[in-house]
Amino acid sequence: MSHDEIEAMKARLDAMRLEHADLDAVISHLTDLPLYDQLRLRRLKKRKLMLKDMITKLESMLIPDVPA
Repeated sequence: MSHDEIEAMKARLDAMRLEHADLDAVISHLTDLPLYDQLRLRRLKKRKLMLKDMITKLESMLIPDVPA
């Protein structure tokens, strides 16, 4: 992987982490409301989980392979 590709992946990773944190805040706010849209909440949670999986995958791609 080139240096530019690694930097692009790191930037994408930062953006995904920010979106994940934003979703967490929105989900927390929605669940504090007495009445909330359960479908919207479910979609937000699904998106948050998908982001977490993508973050984990990108992080593992950025870890260099070390021979045993």
